[in-house]
Amino acid sequence: MGLFTGLVTLPLAPVRGVLWLAETLTEQAEARLYDPARIAAEMEQVADDVAAGRIDDAEAAAREEDLIRRLNEGRARRAYPGV
Repeated sequence: MGLFTGLVTLPLAPVRGVLWLAETLTEQAEARLYDPARIAAEMEQVADDVAAGRIDDAEAAAREEDLIRRLNEGRARRAYPGV
């Protein structure tokens, strides 16, 4: 970046900083959401909740379906980044 370009785009620096922060937070949130180890732990929690009688089979099936969807989506994102 040249001196002139740097001076002309200087007023946009706060906007670029906010955009960078938003992108970074989004990446971190998605990494946690689609983390296979985290999903496996949540699956175990669902099984424990069913065994303890805290949730019924229908609720467990719905949660497991959502977790499997997240796992598959996370695999697809890793296989085809940027899609």
